[in-house]
Amino acid sequence: MPYRPNPRRPLPVQLSALQLTGSIALGMWLGFLAIALTCWLISRFLLSEQLAPVAQAVQQLATPPAVQTVPDTPPQSPLFEQYEENLRKNEQQARLDQARGSTRNLSNPKCQFWLQQDQTAPSEKSRANVLQFCD
Repeated sequence: MPYRPNPRRPLPVQLSALQLTGSIALGMWLGFLAIALTCWLISRFLLSEQLAPVAQAVQQLATPPAVQTVPDTPPQSPLFEQYEENLRKNEQQARLDQARGSTRNLSNPKCQFWLQQDQTAPSEKSRANVLQFCD
């Protein structure tokens, strides 16, 4: 006798549109969770070994370096402090003279105002503003 396959019988499965939509949504959600979990596990176990030197370097950069103290540094002498103060004053005076002599500052009204203030009533504020607003 020759072999005959059984004729196919239809399965009596009936799903409503709501059940079908819910099943598809559930399948997509579970697939997304599976992909996300797989990526997390890969990054957790495989990439942590590769990124360990980078993480260590970032941690070293985040911590401030230890301050090295010089043992028993002698206090600066009053003559040296006076010398530094004179250097600062001379530098400031040179910059003020340069600001007064510059022709570019003639068109700058703020600079002109503070130059006039510094000439009539010199103060630290007027000198600072001349240095700020003039070239």
